[in-house]
Amino acid sequence: MRRLSLWLRAHPLVGDTALVVLLTTLDMLGKNPNWVVTDTNYYSVGALLTVPLIVRRRQPLVAGGLIVFAEFLRIFTHPADMDYRVGELGIPIMLYTLAVYGTRRSAGAFAFCILLVNVVVLIRFPEPGPAAWSAFSWFAAPAFAWLLGEMVAARRALNEEAVQRLLLLELERDQQAKIAVAAERTRIARELHDVVAHAVSVIVVQADGASYMIKDKPELAERSLKTISTTGRQALNELRRLLGVLRTTDENDPEMTPQPSAGQVEELVAKVRAVGLPVQLDLRGDLDDLPAGIGLGVYRIVQEALTNTIKHGGAGVRAVVRVHREEDAVRVQVLDSGGGPGAGSGLVSGGNGLIGMQERASVFGGELEAGPRPGGGWQVSARLPLTNRTVGS
Repeated sequence: MRRLSLWLRAHPLVGDTALVVLLTTLDMLGKNPNWVVTDTNYYSVGALLTVPLIVRRRQPLVAGGLIVFAEFLRIFTHPADMDYRVGELGIPIMLYTLAVYGTRRSAGAFAFCILLVNVVVLIRFPEPGPAAWSAFSWFAAPAFAWLLGEMVAARRALNEEAVQRLLLLELERDQQAKIAVAAERTRIARELHDVVAHAVSVIVVQADGASYMIKDKPELAERSLKTISTTGRQALNELRRLLGVLRTTDENDPEMTPQPSAGQVEELVAKVRAVGLPVQLDLRGDLDDLPAGIGLGVYRIVQEALTNTIKHGGAGVRAVVRVHREEDAVRVQVLDSGGGPGAGSGLVSGGNGLIGMQERASVFGGELEAGPRPGGGWQVSARLPLTNRTVGS
């Protein structure tokens, strides 16, 4: 049974079609011979009441509009002594659908139209009878359907938010793990530099001393050579240990080699969209043949800005990424619609995101500005010149 439920959830059109076939069949078979209504009017109104339910999930406004039209048509084509028909079960079903898959405004408009139809029925047929009782009974049924739809919609929204939070937490966890690994590798690289510098310095000093003493004091020269040998072996062992730690465990890891470039910004944006952040991308100019360093800088600035938007932008945030190659520079702009100054950045709270992006821009003699947008949200703008001018070494 659970497998059937999961399969129907994955194929909603099948379930909706079966529902329409059942309602339509029961409605057609439920015609009372004593009702003074033509077959054309009866079957056409019945079809308009049930068949639109097939597209109730994909096109809820269209389906709801057709059902409302069928109800108004029923007022003028069906007699006063006619009881409600099975096909009118499509009304609460449609109201439930609009509450779950549509908006409150669309559900409210649909409910108002159905209420208006019932009021017209009561005005047109004031005498107690099947039509009046039908109109009265449908005041309660749509209200119950709407309430049920609101509850289901709230639960679906809560589940979707939980899923998005889990995806964002997983992404943040992975990013933090990579940052920790990169920091550890940087520390090991410094240790590697210290080991090599110390060992080479000792070897050079001892070699110079041995060259001066090899004739007059051969025993001291021999001692220096032994020191050179011992120091060299120790340095080699330490180098092997540190290089073993630095060696990538997964040589096929696409995020470790080769380094990304500006041409891969589109792939980065696709990954960010996959975790639930709507991103509008605007790329101009040839970004594939940029210098490797500038291309990597562009990629990392966009990556850091989008990561901050994901972490701090809040619910419903959207982002825009613009990378334009000009004649003498590359301009990068990342905007988001976070809920206020600093939202979407995490930079004003003492984080290292802004520092890292500014360092990348300054290495190439570029400029980077970050701050709140006038209309709310956060913006990051950078300009990287396409010249050989760099800062530092």
